[in-house]
Amino acid sequence: MEQSADLKSADQPDTIRWPKFQAMLGELVEKNSFQQSHWPQIKNVSQLNGFVQFQEQCPFTTKDMLAKDRIDNPPYGTNLTYPLNQYTRFHQTSGTLGVPMAWLDTPGDWQWMLGNWDLVLENAGVQKGEKCFFAFSFGPFLGFWTAHDAATKRGCLCIPGGGQSSEQRLKTILEQKADHLFCTPTYALRLPEVAEEAGIDLSDNHLRSIIVAGETGGSQLSFREKIATQWHGVKVIDHYGMTEVGPVAYEIPGGQGGLRIIADSYFPEVVDSKSGLPVAEGALGELVLTTLGRTGCPVLRYRTGDLVRLETGMDQQGNPIFDLIGGILGRTDDMVVVRGVNLYPASVDAVIRRFNQVREYRVYKENTGSMVEIKIKVEAEPEIAKLVETELKDAFSLRIPVQSVEEGKLPRFEMKAKRWE
Repeated sequence: MEQSADLKSADQPDTIRWPKFQAMLGELVEKNSFQQSHWPQIKNVSQLNGFVQFQEQCPFTTKDMLAKDRIDNPPYGTNLTYPLNQYTRFHQTSGTLGVPMAWLDTPGDWQWMLGNWDLVLENAGVQKGEKCFFAFSFGPFLGFWTAHDAATKRGCLCIPGGGQSSEQRLKTILEQKADHLFCTPTYALRLPEVAEEAGIDLSDNHLRSIIVAGETGGSQLSFREKIATQWHGVKVIDHYGMTEVGPVAYEIPGGQGGLRIIADSYFPEVVDSKSGLPVAEGALGELVLTTLGRTGCPVLRYRTGDLVRLETGMDQQGNPIFDLIGGILGRTDDMVVVRGVNLYPASVDAVIRRFNQVREYRVYKENTGSMVEIKIKVEAEPEIAKLVETELKDAFSLRIPVQSVEEGKLPRFEMKAKRWE
């Protein structure tokens, strides 16, 4: 049987990452009751000799486990390594088990995350003195908080767009001659729509890049081209991170999309979403991440629910690289089975995004007896809706009705888009 990508990379000598991570685990043995209960063998961490043994002995961590721990031990749970007075940052995820999860960070862990984001900025070409605009609400969701602080630390002029309307944000981007825009992929397309409605000319923008995160699509070629076209040729750069783990990956150098995991900060694995067993390199599977430096609120072998294809190798300096080909490809918990066909929202989105004439769309699920059916509404002309329907049938060997609706009839989103209902 072909060996999985994560095990092959773990078999190689890891004289830098492993000793640092092992020392962090040693601190958890004494101070973190969640990890002690979740992985009792952690008390023997000093006897482990590398990531392979770590994988063999440490169980997965899931979002449900973390959420239940917070429900049972409100408000922050027991996955805290230090006393509360050592934590200075509060953020929370969207609701799981009906309750948002709070996440706390120490100053040291926050600096670790800023270091990760600095690598994202470096690879995106963000330079000291440039202007960065953040089209983000700046609520308790982690989002671009770390990006904002990392860009400030880098010496950029950071312009927050929290509390502004979309039209106000556009005017600020143009008036301040912003160099870089940070937002979700969906919002990167929404802003040009608002500009057209308000009579704002985007051809005179000074943006060098649009750095996107928070959704799938940032590495899809058709989606990237659509955003770039609407912004008159601005470069689109993908990024990936989660509240539970922090800033994880930057775009693979070359400008073709895809994500490179920050190897010094994360130990990645890709497993079969049902069995939990490792998959062969390049096969579709669920991304599992271990934080190697977020000591105050760590996650070990965390099942992210994100579907990826992992490719490993070495960079020019001989350091291991972990690339997610095509970026984040979908979610394990979003899959819908329609007449025996597995459909992921990201796959459907990739087909619809081939049509620049589609301004927005929405997918409706219906239960017909024991079966699930879906239909789609698109803001496009009827002939385009028919072409979308044909493309979906060709892609999935499944007829999915596509209905044309008038422009402006479907919801718009500033943060993560929720197009399936």
